[in-house]
Amino acid sequence: MHPTRKAAVTATALLASAAITLATGCESASTTGGSVAASPGGSSSPGCPTALAEAKRAVKTAEDVNAPWSGPTSGPRAVPGKTIVYIAQTLTNPGVAGVAKGVQEAAGIIDWRVLTLNGQGTPAGIKAAFAEALALEPDGIVIGGFDPTSIAAQVEQANADGIPLIGWHAVAAPGPSENPKLFSNITTKVEEVAEISADWIIARSNGRAGVVLFTDATIPFAKRKSDLIKKELATCSGVKLLSYENVPIPQAGSLTTKRVASLASRFGDRWTHSAAINDLYFDHAAPALRAAGRQGDGAPHNIGAGDGDPSAFQRINSKEFQAATVPEPLSEQGWQIIDEFNRAFAGKPASGYVAPVHVTTAATSGGALSWDSEGYREAYRRIWEK
Repeated sequence: MHPTRKAAVTATALLASAAITLATGCESASTTGGSVAASPGGSSSPGCPTALAEAKRAVKTAEDVNAPWSGPTSGPRAVPGKTIVYIAQTLTNPGVAGVAKGVQEAAGIIDWRVLTLNGQGTPAGIKAAFAEALALEPDGIVIGGFDPTSIAAQVEQANADGIPLIGWHAVAAPGPSENPKLFSNITTKVEEVAEISADWIIARSNGRAGVVLFTDATIPFAKRKSDLIKKELATCSGVKLLSYENVPIPQAGSLTTKRVASLASRFGDRWTHSAAINDLYFDHAAPALRAAGRQGDGAPHNIGAGDGDPSAFQRINSKEFQAATVPEPLSEQGWQIIDEFNRAFAGKPASGYVAPVHVTTAATSGGALSWDSEGYREAYRRIWEK
């Protein structure tokens, strides 16, 4: 049983921030708002009662650790004797590696063989791994965390050879894809991840916050996610964007610490919350916030809009400069990949299942280092009759 089911989950208090008057900045590589003045003695009433009420309802639902399984409960029994190749963008990415582990575990239940190939995080490495996968003539190939258009000729070859392809975070939308042709793509909906991340800030701040948003504008998917976060934050007039920080993920280690030090100096107590398109930014932000005299459980209260890798859970559980994450159910998605392949081999359509968004905080994690829905293993085993 997941540790969160054993923990006594308490309701998270929604703290009211001091009223603040901020000016929203324009978008650039690092864009800041105008002069911002805190009002320690000001009103603590929300700046957006309707949006705040809606945000609180959404966050309460997303934090539920006991929600019943909402995935498939019927499908074809296990087709025997299949071989799957999982091509990982890089196994140093905890999300990619976590899904690979789930694929291996689920395949073991139905006696399939899985070979994991590491693309090493480079175009050449991914191309070589895909060529190796094709040479093995497997029954199915997983595109684990990279853009299939970067190897379009090889994808077309797999399609021509009748090898079903299933992606994990391979294209923007979940479900089947025609161009590139994928039997299915497994991911949460970016719109829902972005919206709940912004809603958490609105709810957590009681509708009064000064926000810094970290993104990688060089990646269209990441840029869209951060734009959606901005859009949802804007539904609350009391929540203002202090700065929109474009930090490419490959440079996050070298740039985030400097950016955060500058932001802490520039905005001081006006910076109350942060959101980032990936948890990793807060790993690099922690030293600068600590050096600026910030407390790990204090402002800025940070939420990662994606992945939920073990290091993010560690920061959340220890209250060290990250308060929440919107995690992907990595192991569960690995099991779903195997179920989708089984549907393909049985001549059935994809399940169409998309995991609902979940928000993890220290109050709901139960000390765990990952998140998966309750009951997915039992549900899939019943489908497969294993």
